[in-house]
Amino acid sequence: MENPLLLFPQLNISASKDKSYYKVMKSTNKEEPHKASKPGAKQKRNRLSLLLQKSEFHEGDRLGRPGNVTKAASVSPEEAVKWGESFDKLLSEKAGLDAFTKFLKTEFSEENIEFWIACEDYKKSKTAHELLPKAKTIYETFIQKDAPKEVNLDFQTKEVTSQNIEHPIITTFDAAQNTVYRLMEQDSYPRFLRSDPYLNLVKGRNPSRPTLRRRSRSFTVSDFQGVQPDFTVW
Repeated sequence: MENPLLLFPQLNISASKDKSYYKVMKSTNKEEPHKASKPGAKQKRNRLSLLLQKSEFHEGDRLGRPGNVTKAASVSPEEAVKWGESFDKLLSEKAGLDAFTKFLKTEFSEENIEFWIACEDYKKSKTAHELLPKAKTIYETFIQKDAPKEVNLDFQTKEVTSQNIEHPIITTFDAAQNTVYRLMEQDSYPRFLRSDPYLNLVKGRNPSRPTLRRRSRSFTVSDFQGVQPDFTVW
C-alpha cells in the first residue's frame, strides 16, 4: 500500500500551515494582555504619584500652621540665637518649643518632648482629684510596656514610676521626666542646633522646607480609598 502522504501531499502542507497559523495566533494572544496591561500599570503609577503629591501638599499645609519650624520664620535672629544658649532656654519659649518639637518629628522621636510636656501639665494640677486620671493617661501612653509612645527609660526609673502610679503625687513622674530631659539635651538638642531650619533662623533666612516623613501616617485613610494594590507593577 502506498504512503498516503505521497498520494495526498497537500494534507501535510495544510497541517503544517495550520500549525504555523495556530502558533502565530497563540503568540499574538499572549502579547495582547501584556500590551493591554501597560496602560493600566501606567495609570496606577500616575495615581500613586498623585497620592504622593497630595500627601506632600497636606504635609506642607501642616508645616505652615502656627507652632512649627516654618512659622518660626517670624522669630528674629537674635531670639533664635538665644535658643542656643541652653536647652532650658529653648524649651522656656513657645516658639522654641514648637520648633524643637517639629524637629523631633523629623527624627521620629517626638514622644520624648510630648512626654515632657505632659509631665509639665501634670505638675500644674491644682487638686489631688486631678492627679489620678492624668497619671494613668501618662503612664499608659508613655511608660507601660508597649505603650503607643513609649519613652526610653532605664529599668529602675520605670519600676519606681510604675509602683507609684496607683497613688500618684505631684512628683510621681519627676525621675522619668528628668531622664528624658537629659536624653534630649545630650542627644537631640545638639543636632537641632546644627539643623538647617535652625541655622536659617539664626541667619535671618526663610527656613528650608523640612524633609517630609516617610511614615504610614503621612497619608490618610481617605487618600487610599478606591486604590487597589497591584504588586505586579513593581
